[in-house]
Amino acid sequence: MAKKDYYELLGASKGASADELKKAYRAQAMKYHPDRNPGNAEAEHKFKEVNEAYDVLRDDQRRAAYDRFGHAAFEQGGGGGGFGGFEFGAGFSDIFDEMFGEILGGGGRRQSQSQGAQRGADLRYDLDISLEDSFAGVTKNITIPNAVACDDCKGTGATPGTAPIDCTMCKGHGRVRAQQGFFTVERTCPTCQGAGRVIQSPCKKCNGQGRVRQQRTLAVEIPAGVEDGMRIRLQGEGEAGARGGGAGDLYVILGVEQHPIFQRDGANLYCRAPIAMTTAALGGSIEVPTIDGNVAEVKIDAATQSGHRARIKNKGMSILRGGSRGDLYVELAVETPAHLTKRQKELLQEFAVEAENNKTHPESESFITRVKEALGRK
Repeated sequence: MAKKDYYELLGASKGASADELKKAYRAQAMKYHPDRNPGNAEAEHKFKEVNEAYDVLRDDQRRAAYDRFGHAAFEQGGGGGGFGGFEFGAGFSDIFDEMFGEILGGGGRRQSQSQGAQRGADLRYDLDISLEDSFAGVTKNITIPNAVACDDCKGTGATPGTAPIDCTMCKGHGRVRAQQGFFTVERTCPTCQGAGRVIQSPCKKCNGQGRVRQQRTLAVEIPAGVEDGMRIRLQGEGEAGARGGGAGDLYVILGVEQHPIFQRDGANLYCRAPIAMTTAALGGSIEVPTIDGNVAEVKIDAATQSGHRARIKNKGMSILRGGSRGDLYVELAVETPAHLTKRQKELLQEFAVEAENNKTHPESESFITRVKEALGRK
């Protein structure tokens, strides 16, 4: 029975580019894959034909020979005539890795070759700072236990003067394949544990790991305006990678401590300041602290009531990477006098009588009026 034209099997033209051939193969292979056609012998046969066709046409030299001589180019042991010359344990599995490795979570030979060196783990460090540090920015030194590259072997894991060699079982691929019926099963190489390389003479200092544990001190620059829960990434300051792999990153998680005076809301600050009853009644001014270590004056109008909020512009927190500041809001709390002398009490009683006659408490009078209205009284 005459064999079908390879281009016809793939559904591609003779002048198709490599990318066009790959696209055509992908479509046909997915169409006739046995998993999608269980028990369909015709689809399985078609699937084999499609893979045989692509195995030839994906190689420039074999494609040129096929274009010139057709199927005769591979007859008489010429490189893959019929299904006998097409090795599903090698050629087919490589094709399938290339085309579908990313779908199946594999990555094939190219991925396994890169498994020798492994990237180090990322680390986390929780750092508490004061509100003043958050406002001004600060540099903090932190000490962390970490895995760093071994000085003796420079991270290779091998005794100085030697080097790891390719694993003899997997030939440096990190994975081995076994034929099980129609399919090829791939698994991690048991000899090198997927590294692709083995160390014949391990470094004595790190026992072949390529890294050792030690305390490290790092300077962390914290910009002005950071907020609670923000993180700073220090690239390459995490754990050193195994077998010479790149280091991970260090993430510093910031915690801003509560302040005894100020409460923060974004870039704005809030505080509560007591004022004397006489100051609230007659007016005046008070001084309040600011986050930058200075003081600010708050003017108080006459007849200021408790709970009034004064705003001081540009005296709040620094705005991260903004170059400006928020505002400071001061809530005024009128303080009732305590520990009065006999004379002071007498003066207040005289004032109370006059105040009642002169109606000097508008808020109280308004409240009493509303209460009477609610109760239906006049």
